[in-house]
Amino acid sequence: MDGGLTLEVDDLVVGYGDRPALRGLSLRVEAGEVLALTGPNGSGKTTLLKSVLGLVTPERGTIRVGGTDVGGLARRERARRIAWVPQSEAPMDNVPLLEYVLYGRHPHIGGFERENAYDAVRVRDALAAVDLTDRADAGILELSGGERQRALLARALAQDTPILLLDEPTSSLDIGHQLDLLDRIRALSRGEGRTVVTAMHDLNLAARYADRIAVLDHGRLVALGPPSAVLSPTLLRDVWGVTADLRHDARTGLPFLVPRLPPAIPPEAGSATARPGPIHVLGGGGAAVSTLQRLVDEGFRVTAGALNLLDSDSEAAQSLGVPFAAEMPFAPLSDEVRAENRRFMLAATAIVITPFAVGPSNLGNLEDVAGLGPGSPPVILFVQPPWTLRDFAAGRVTPIINDLLARGASPVQGVDELLALLRARTLRARDPPVADAIRSVG
Repeated sequence: MDGGLTLEVDDLVVGYGDRPALRGLSLRVEAGEVLALTGPNGSGKTTLLKSVLGLVTPERGTIRVGGTDVGGLARRERARRIAWVPQSEAPMDNVPLLEYVLYGRHPHIGGFERENAYDAVRVRDALAAVDLTDRADAGILELSGGERQRALLARALAQDTPILLLDEPTSSLDIGHQLDLLDRIRALSRGEGRTVVTAMHDLNLAARYADRIAVLDHGRLVALGPPSAVLSPTLLRDVWGVTADLRHDARTGLPFLVPRLPPAIPPEAGSATARPGPIHVLGGGGAAVSTLQRLVDEGFRVTAGALNLLDSDSEAAQSLGVPFAAEMPFAPLSDEVRAENRRFMLAATAIVITPFAVGPSNLGNLEDVAGLGPGSPPVILFVQPPWTLRDFAAGRVTPIINDLLARGASPVQGVDELLALLRARTLRARDPPVADAIRSVG
């Protein structure tokens, strides 16, 4: 692979049935450039990447790689030019990591051929690039969450393509693993000249790692340029509906946005019509978005935390008017934020733990729940997906989860089961005479 290639998208229109996903989108990514695609959920980021990969057929427009229309390329030839790193992947078999990364060499191996010495070298180089050489013989299912995401990147690197597409590669990682993965991607682009296009939810991360940022909104390109030209309070307000202040990193000079927190909602006076709660929700990385939305829709008072600003869950909390303990972007949870989060917990009628990715930087969320004393609010715990898949803290998460369950935390499979449990508890709390009558009859 000799450096990157240009990627050109011209007047691209894509729809799903009657719903337009991309509306006449045009942009050009230069060889060796890192372009971040950002925008709200449903803005068209993933659709654009899938269109380049050939997984979605455009209604109109052209996509060219190095001047060649990719629509006319056979699948194998396209795979020699463009590699893909999905958000996550759940391997079915526990194949050795070396074999898993070798899958990336398939576009270069003929139908009746076997891998050769050069293929083996490229696989070893890819493992070294993501610092997984010492795990080459481990089964893919034995890797931690952060290691598995690096394995996905290694497989794409072994594919040896000039263009690398990534769909929110950090969405399931804690902050430390996010920064590590993006550092590696940036270094690969600089060291090998690969052209990188990555969908990213976090504007501040995009500003830190991308040469340029493309902002999509309802399928249209609304901003494109270097971070210093694109990031602004006006952009965040118009596209995301969030009020923010623009600041600059004193060390790098890079811009970053700090959303303004919603005002705290005072508890409502106790009455027959008072909203139940508050329910305190722990999450991060988008794990709590649907829970927050459903709780608010059901009329519960809700608090949340501790969350990093511009995280998917913190954006959801802001849009819903949910008070939350907020930490700065990229930062581990500080003692002050953890103390505020504990105050929210102790004021709650129940604590809900959604299945968020937990690493060293946000492990304090779980540690603080486990450390609450007698008389603390009841804990309700999502148990799907399994917590072993969300443990990015060297195995420290699972013992805490098991201890909470042993101490009486209520396991739930999803939001519907959570709401049914909360409704039942609310009815019992509101109608003690009925409960007393039932006990007396029994």
